[in-house]
Parts: sequence; C-alpha cells; structure tokens
Amino acid sequence: MAIDLKQYNDIPHGDMPGDKVEIGEEHVKKAQIIMESLGEMLDAVLSKEGKAVIAVCGGSGVGKSETASLISYFLNQQGIGAYTMSGDNYPRRIPMYNDAERLRIFRTEGVRGLVKSGEAKADHFETLRKWQQEETDADKSHVSDNPWVDSYIEYGKKGLKGYLGTKNEIDFDEVSSIVKAFKSGQNKIYLKRMGRTDSELWYEEIDFTNVKVLVIEWTHGNSDNYEGVDIPILLNSTPEETLAHRRARNRDGKTDSAFTMLVLELEQDLLKSQAHKAKIILSKAGELLTYSEYEALMEV
Repeated sequence: MAIDLKQYNDIPHGDMPGDKVEIGEEHVKKAQIIMESLGEMLDAVLSKEGKAVIAVCGGSGVGKSETASLISYFLNQQGIGAYTMSGDNYPRRIPMYNDAERLRIFRTEGVRGLVKSGEAKADHFETLRKWQQEETDADKSHVSDNPWVDSYIEYGKKGLKGYLGTKNEIDFDEVSSIVKAFKSGQNKIYLKRMGRTDSELWYEEIDFTNVKVLVIEWTHGNSDNYEGVDIPILLNSTPEETLAHRRARNRDGKTDSAFTMLVLELEQDLLKSQAHKAKIILSKAGELLTYSEYEALMEV
C-alpha cells in the first residue's frame, strides 16, 4: 500500500544547518517498524527516568536524518514531546577544515610510514606527489605495480583510524553535557549550530520544557566516547549497499575518491565495533535484525 507523503513534507527535521532531508516511502516504512519495536523499551525508560535519549546511527546515505525526524514526529503525534538533534554540529572543525585535517593526517602518517619501512626514496616521493595532486594516492590499485605504496596506505590508514570518530575529531564532552542537562530536567539548553564555512557558527537556545525524548541522529550516535544514550538504533548498510547508494547519488558522474572510500571503510569498522550495543538493528531493506543476523550479514 502506497504511503501518502504529503503529511511528512513539512515536519521538523534535525538541526544541522543546510542539511537536506527528503523523506520517502522507505523512510516512513522504516520509522514505522522502529516505532513498533520502540514502544515497550521507551516506556520502561520514561517510567524510570522521566526522560529518554534515542540515538539513530548508521553509515553514509542510510537515512539517519529522515528516520530520526520521523521518529520524533511520531512521538510528538502520540503526545510524547521529542526533539531531533544532529551530532554533526559537534566536530571540532567545520567540514572543510575537518576534511583537510583527515587528509593531512593520512598523508603525513603515510609518508612517515615509508621512512619506517625503508621505502623513503626520492622517486617514490615524486610519484606520490603526482598521485596526491590527482587525489589518487589512497587508491590501493597502485600497489600491484608499486608494492611500496602498501606501506604508505597502511600507515596512513592507521593514523586516520586514530582520528576518525575520536575525541580529537569530535567534541564528545559537549554532547555529553547536553545529554546530562536534558536528563536532569534543564528546560533551556543552548545547542550548537555549525554550517560549512567558518562564518556559520552560532548557538541557539532550545526550550525542552515539554520534551521527554531527545533523538540524536549521528554516525557516531552509538560511540563509547560519550554517555547517556538509552536506546541506540543502528540503521545498517553493508559496504556494497553504501557504495551503490553513493554511486547512484552522484548524478554528475563523478565517483568518490579513493580517500573518501577509505574514510567510509573506517567509519563502517567503527559502526561494526559498536553494533553489539544497539537495541534495534534495521537492515537497509527494512528488516529487523538480531545481532547474530547482523554479524552474519556483514561477514558476507
């Protein structure tokens, strides 16, 4: 049965400036499935604590913003006040500078890796410089003809792993303080707003007087680096599904760089390491998964 999307056109979305949220039938169906599983869990938390924090996490293109917005909408329709907060407002750097820092770390650690592995040769650095200018230096296909590149990529990857989703990249302490203030019953809380340029940074005072549920939509919503989440929800997407989605979304025909794909791979690893804590796991096809089923799916 087709879903009438008109009623969802103007519902409140997450609070990330410039975030594009386009709700489709698949998002509504997923949110409805989640709501059916959420009921008893949420009631238990609210009856005990009076407030609850739900985190909707997952990889690129899995529909976190849309699904979280719908969960808040459905809760508000039930008379349970809810607010959707975007964790993407809390990196330590605006997106363009954070992307640059990720790349700097990868390349710096990669070059150091060549020194450590005894591959610090002038011709190697010259070749690397060319690939860096072409933005192909993270492409593993180079390794077949240039085995020394493996050290560059692996050391760069290791350095990047020590940054992505850590307290070096994200101000988890600020997110924790917001969660703590919300749960303690603070009615007015200042929330950060971060756009894509260095002139788009401000705070907005939000009234939580009638809000019982804070819904955080965020790749790192299930991270061990902050506290206070009662019900983590994982919207799962296999690496193949994520890649297919990103290719379909690139309407201009430009594919993701090898470096972007490396970042997505590392983010996927982070999500997998935290998945055991999720109270609800939903596949990209909209099927509820047990943790065992999730593990089996991700090993395929």
